[in-house]
Amino acid sequence: MANELLCAPQQDQTRKTLPVSDSAVAEKPLVNPKLATVEKVLSVEHYTDRLFRFRTTRPQSFRFRSGEFVMIGLMQENGKPLLRAYSVASPAWDEELEFYSIKVPDGPLTSRLQGIQPGDDILLGKKPTGTLVLDALTPGKRLYMFSTGTGFAPFASLVRDPETYEKFEEVIVTHTCRDVDELRYSQELVENLINDPLIGEMAQGKIRLYTSCTREDYPRMGRITNLIESGKLFEDLGVPPLDPATDRGMICGSMEMIQDTAALLEKAGLTEGSNNAPSEFVIEKAFAG
Repeated sequence: MANELLCAPQQDQTRKTLPVSDSAVAEKPLVNPKLATVEKVLSVEHYTDRLFRFRTTRPQSFRFRSGEFVMIGLMQENGKPLLRAYSVASPAWDEELEFYSIKVPDGPLTSRLQGIQPGDDILLGKKPTGTLVLDALTPGKRLYMFSTGTGFAPFASLVRDPETYEKFEEVIVTHTCRDVDELRYSQELVENLINDPLIGEMAQGKIRLYTSCTREDYPRMGRITNLIESGKLFEDLGVPPLDPATDRGMICGSMEMIQDTAALLEKAGLTEGSNNAPSEFVIEKAFAG
């Protein structure tokens, strides 16, 4: 789904699109109501020249588990929808939907998506799914969420879900980006958790954000896989190395990052799980095959 990021796309790839009615109405696109709805963009915030987030209306009938993804998109000039899979960055209880996206100048969807404004229409699929959910993990003490770039999106959903703190004593989110400014979204979100009226008290003392950069000077430099393999991650956090008896993991990033991080977790004795067979760590299987 993306070279840099699989869980919240960084560049467009071909996906199956939803059928539309034969008669397209210029004022409002007609989409098969069984497959998608037309929602309104409520707000847009640009973090860098490569990253932005936006919020949309949420249909009352739209249900999803925190960490899942859904198809979203825009209508093309030919009257057909153009859709891509995006992780929902907002938690399951939120009355609105939030998405975190990369900007790709020549991307069929993102080249247009980066220009959306409040009040614009956006298409929302009706079948959220995914593997980065709490149900796919067996009980444990410490939950790691390993992410790069916009791969933080599903974890933005999960760290704002009360169930995460009910199931785990400690939640460690790692976020690695090329440049310092690309860490703003995760840093601001986690800092604001303490003041959240719903989960602030639950998250306090449990959530920890571990950030690093690969290109720009930063207190912690390097790929998350190098930080795991060298032991620096655990040394910095003051926690023991990965242990299948206590630790659980979720991974979201580029194909290479997912494969390399999964290999390190397996080396530590953790086994991969799924919705049908929960275990000690999960990746987004829909995009990594």
